[in-house]
Amino acid sequence: MAVKSVSIRIEEEMLQKIGYVADFEGRSINSQILVLIRKSIEEFEKANGRIDSVIAPEQNVKPAKKG
Repeated sequence: MAVKSVSIRIEEEMLQKIGYVADFEGRSINSQILVLIRKSIEEFEKANGRIDSVIAPEQNVKPAKKG
């Protein structure tokens, strides 16, 4: 499995808090974020079924609400 890098924008306070949680759990911030992503995917699949296909990022953007 290939490993990819992703850059995110995050508020300073949130970054500090996730850093605190990561340190408490004995993980790096990166590892803590991966744990959270895995949990999110697991919960999604439990509720909606297994994800078998890959969606291109440009297809995964919801259209802006009008009005």
